[in-house]
Amino acid sequence: MTALANFQQQMIPAVEEAMQAVVDRARSQGCTELHTMLTYHLGWSGEGAGPAARGKRVRPLLVLLSTAAAGGEWHRAVPAAAAVELLHNFSLIHDDIEDHGETRRGRPTVWTKWGVPLAINGGDALFALANIAMLELYPPVDVETTLIATRILLQTVLRLTQGQHLDISYEARENVSVDDYWRMVEGKTAALLAASTELGAVLAKAEESTRRAYHEFGRMLGLAFQAWDDYLGIWGDAALTGKSTTGDLMERKKTLPVVYGLAQEGEFARRWHAGEPHTPEEVPALAHALETDGAKAYTQAVAARLTSQALAALEQAQPQGDAGQALRTLAERLLQRQN
Repeated sequence: MTALANFQQQMIPAVEEAMQAVVDRARSQGCTELHTMLTYHLGWSGEGAGPAARGKRVRPLLVLLSTAAAGGEWHRAVPAAAAVELLHNFSLIHDDIEDHGETRRGRPTVWTKWGVPLAINGGDALFALANIAMLELYPPVDVETTLIATRILLQTVLRLTQGQHLDISYEARENVSVDDYWRMVEGKTAALLAASTELGAVLAKAEESTRRAYHEFGRMLGLAFQAWDDYLGIWGDAALTGKSTTGDLMERKKTLPVVYGLAQEGEFARRWHAGEPHTPEEVPALAHALETDGAKAYTQAVAARLTSQALAALEQAQPQGDAGQALRTLAERLLQRQN
């Protein structure tokens, strides 16, 4: 068994137990249905419940592995890991509403089952529960460290909402630059991964320089992950990704290849500005024009560079022991994935 698999077998059940204990609080005051909504969204209940419906729990794993790799006791960081995953799921409920997403992880989204008003309220409940979970660090974690961790969590919420604001506003903008794109990704994707790894260093009481290195590792991991995700969304193998390679272009998403392609003002830009493709059959020609204008090679190069920077930042953090090796393995899997 690899070091990562060994830690996953220990850490993920601990996070699930902590989250379930916190989410149970939503059942009070006669709010059984609210509790049902949250357990459904988290993959614990309803048709199709199970590991696939829960997701990979990457963010809490990053918290706990970073804690151990920085010299701390990961068991003490479990409330923070639970808080990060609850916060992530708060953002997913709201994202699904804002993006009109009808399925997530192969199941109907919360808003499609219970309606938009109750789904918004359910997301708000997860936000509150994430803060409750974080405060449960104390005790045994001291008050000062608990407050630092809570501040990181709340600052991250602001960054997430800023990134989502930009993402939504870009839909109505004709011209979005590559710099605009990265400002959005810094908040929408990178912020929570950076918080996850930084929280680990904070809870391990690592030195400030080590804390900064862990933050930078998580940040670069998020940027590289998004670049690869954008690449796979157009040129990935749908059989491996489980995601249609026509979706991003059909929906006119301003992904990294698209914003780069538009800036070249070539064949892709001409086709894009001519109007929306109406059928999946029209998308391959658009993707080919994007590749011809250099967007495929550009995205591959950027994703490879960011991957190298993420792994370099991790080495600067000097992760220790089996947890350090597991953290490297997790990063490499996320950044070399085909799905």
